[in-house]
Amino acid sequence: MRGRVLELGCGYGRALAALVGTAELLVGIDTALGSLALARKGAWRVAATNAGSLGFRAASFDLVACIQNGISVFGVDRRRLVAEAVRVVHPGGTVLLSSYSPAFWPHRLEWFERQSALGLVGPIDFEVTRPGRIVCRDGFVSGTTSADEFASLAASFGRYEITDN
Repeated sequence: MRGRVLELGCGYGRALAALVGTAELLVGIDTALGSLALARKGAWRVAATNAGSLGFRAASFDLVACIQNGISVFGVDRRRLVAEAVRVVHPGGTVLLSSYSPAFWPHRLEWFERQSALGLVGPIDFEVTRPGRIVCRDGFVSGTTSADEFASLAASFGRYEITDN
């Protein structure tokens, strides 16, 4: 891949690190300042901004990626998030969105338990956490987005492809 890549919700830069050397420009955004402090150590640019209101010019990127279930955890209107991603990707570019598969649920819960132990999210509230929805005592909530929900969101933005991997 060559070109300009924007990751929405880059956290500490794990996905960006995997892309080093594959694009001419890597940019990550997040609202978690602690995670961004770690991400700043990488070979990419980062910015503290909200995925629902990106401060980039239209058609600035070849790929906009919102992976690791960002669409379900950012706390912004999903339609607004997709509209912003589509706005900043150039015509013919790619917007990549992902959510957690129900088959991956035990691994996702274990990952959140580790993040909680590190203080990156609050303690998990196991009384209200259920398959497909993790609730932390600090107010953080992570849900999932189904293929049907993705299709509904994408339909108003033109051509799209949904895969279940």
